[in-house]
This record gives sequence, C-alpha cells and structure tokens, in this order.
Amino acid sequence: MNTTATQRAPAIELLEVGKSYGKTAVLSGINLAIAPGEFIALLGPSGCGKSTLLKLIAGLEELSDGEIYVGGRLANYLKPSDRDVAMVFQNYALYPHMTVRENLGFPLKMSGVAREEVRAKVESAAALLQLGEQLERYPDELSGGQRQRVALGRAIVRQPLAFLMDEPLSNLDALLRVEMRTELVRLHKRVGRTTIYVTHDQVEAMTMANRIVLLHKGLIQQVGTPAEVYAAPANMFVATFVGSPPMNLIAGRIESSGGQRLFRGPFDLALDGLAPAALGDGPATLGIRPEQVALVGAGEPQALPASVELVERVGPDSFVLAHLADGAALNIRVDAATPIREGDHVFVRLPPARLRLFDAAGMAVARERA
Repeated sequence: MNTTATQRAPAIELLEVGKSYGKTAVLSGINLAIAPGEFIALLGPSGCGKSTLLKLIAGLEELSDGEIYVGGRLANYLKPSDRDVAMVFQNYALYPHMTVRENLGFPLKMSGVAREEVRAKVESAAALLQLGEQLERYPDELSGGQRQRVALGRAIVRQPLAFLMDEPLSNLDALLRVEMRTELVRLHKRVGRTTIYVTHDQVEAMTMANRIVLLHKGLIQQVGTPAEVYAAPANMFVATFVGSPPMNLIAGRIESSGGQRLFRGPFDLALDGLAPAALGDGPATLGIRPEQVALVGAGEPQALPASVELVERVGPDSFVLAHLADGAALNIRVDAATPIREGDHVFVRLPPARLRLFDAAGMAVARERA
C-alpha cells in the first residue's frame, strides 16, 4: 500500500480505488490508509483526480473499482448521509435566506435533533469559531473569512468521523488565506477529527498537513510527511511540483570508467554512493534544491563556472538564474544580502550529499548504504 503503517485502525481506508468516465480513467489503483485524527492533504495539479477522490469518499460519485471503508465499515453502497463525513466546499454553500444560527443548525434540524440540543451545539460551534456575535446576521452581511467559518461550523456541529474539504480557501484573498490556514490548523488541533483537504497549493499542503498525498494523472505519486516529500521526492514529477523554485534537474548519463561510476553531462561527477551497482549505465538525471547549491570561490574543489542571467529579490531571499558552461540552467536561492548581480560570472558547487539521482524512467534511485 502507498501508506505509512499505523498502529490504530484507519479512520478511512481506500483499497484499489478507481474511477472512470466511459473509457477515460480518472483514478486508478488508489491505496491509502488515513489514521484517526490525521490531517491529509490531497495535492496535485488541476485535473489530477484529487477532487474526484474526495467525492468518492463522500459518496457524491460512484466507484468504478475498489473499496472504501469509513470507520471500519464498507462504504461503497452507503448514501452520503450515512457515511459519517462532512463536506466543506470552496463556494461555502450557505443558504442566503437563513441567519448564521439557522445555517449552522440546519444539518441537525434535518436529522431530527431536538431543538435544545441544536441550540447548544450551534452555540458551542459558534464560540469555537468566534462567530458568537454574527449568529443573527445573514451570509451577505459577512466577510469572506466569516462565511468560510460558517461553512466549517456547519460541518463541526454534526461531529462527523471526518471532514472533507475541497479547496475551502481558494475564494479568499492572499492575506486572508494565510490567516485562515492558521485558523484551520488550530481548529484541527482542538477538534481532533480526521481531515482530508484537497488543494493545488503546495504551501497549504506543506504548512497544514501531517501527510501529503501527491496525485498526478490519476495515480498516487508519493505519500509522506511534508519534509519527506520535499527532501526525498519519489520521482521527477514530485521533485518539480513541490518547491518554489522547483528542484534543479540536470540531464546526463551514467557511465562506468576504470572501475568508477560517473555522471556525465554539463560536468562529470563521481557517483560515490549515489548509484547502486544494480543501476546500469544509461540516461539519468541529477537533482538538487536551489537552496542547496553553494556559491564558492574559483579555487574550491568541484567548482563549476556559471554566468548569472537573472536575480530576483523576494524579501530575505534572492532567486538567481544562472547557466553552466554548456547552457544548462540552474536556479540558486541565496540570502538577499549576497552581493550578486545580473551578468556576473560565478562558481557554484553541488554538494554530493545533497544530490538526488533519478533513473531513465524518472524514478528516484536509492543511495547505497554504507
């Protein structure tokens, strides 16, 4: 399975899940176990299948293949209302003719919950979300952030096994998105419910999730903590999708010469420990994150000459686009105080310990163990 094993029974488990529309496969072979209380981000570009996967879990779409378990129960044939999950949409889906109090209590009222219990749960959720002073207002009297809190509150009052969030912050401006990210993380810690969060924004995924599920073309590319996905991408897609600027990728070949394994490309590099013996000669790609490229003096070992084309200063950092001798591009992230300008000729070093190697199929190659 594409998951980290957990000691507890999964809150939600997907086994060989697939979804097709006619002959077009949108999702294939999805295996995932989500622990109780875990915050999972489904991350990927538009059209990768992440929102479809969320809808399959919610029961808003029908499976083509596989099984979904929610709270240990097979959910394939359960109606959405019987799955013990609550959806939070990006468009809030609030009733404009109802007050905040009525919007929050509506799911409970429809479930036949007693009036006093509805009132108590609504006021508890409103206090948790700092909506107490807005209970008698209507949605069009609220800010975007307040509307999103109401949408969250409507899910919270149900006390479901899991929250399913489909890009809930995408309609907010940049500053409010940052604030709401922090609020959602705090809310998750207080409420402690399993959360599956769909986003195409890697910053949201990296800052909020316990684990990231990276999807591309309907397949899981990698599952791991934000640190794992960033530092050890499973393939070249992950390497370039996660990180801004993305990981530098340098194409070349692995060759054996004089009993030594070499990477030959814009420069030659001994692959001590980088290429296991089982990996044969042939096309390969080296990867390194922009902040791991070192600016060095001309006389330093393994120094490579490069010319600076562009320098972009963003707050405390400068993003430098340089070209190696054969024209290969290299993004470098340095402190903004570094004295470097467009047109400069510099020397860079790619620390071997920081390099990642990808095979001809674009898959990461595990280092040899010492």
